[in-house]
Amino acid sequence: MESSLRELASYRMERAREMLSASADNLHMGQYRTALNRSYYAIFHAMRAANILEGYDSSKHSGVIAFFNKTFLKENLMERSLSQIIKESSYLREKSDYDDFYIASKIEAELQLNKALSFVREVESYLERH
Repeated sequence: MESSLRELASYRMERAREMLSASADNLHMGQYRTALNRSYYAIFHAMRAANILEGYDSSKHSGVIAFFNKTFLKENLMERSLSQIIKESSYLREKSDYDDFYIASKIEAELQLNKALSFVREVESYLERH
């Protein structure tokens, strides 16, 4: 069972890296709203990778985020500053996906991509140690 959970976590981290690549591609093409979306999903898949090793999964974003915060950040297993990255990324993803008149900037998309990269690296580092 643990082996299959590790494989699933690995697959989810692969998806996180794919989302990082897609975000960079969208940024390069000037598709800033889509870049924000992909940066968020990189973070989301990384959280799901960590969560599954604790036996937790959810189809709801709020559940994934709450479990990750409670299990990994509040227990100081990963940097607590990741919580702010999650909040901001989630907020910007919702704005870019659902606010018809939201205009995403290049600077904002670049910043979020860099934060997503940091987030994914932190989760990868944790997963390697455990």
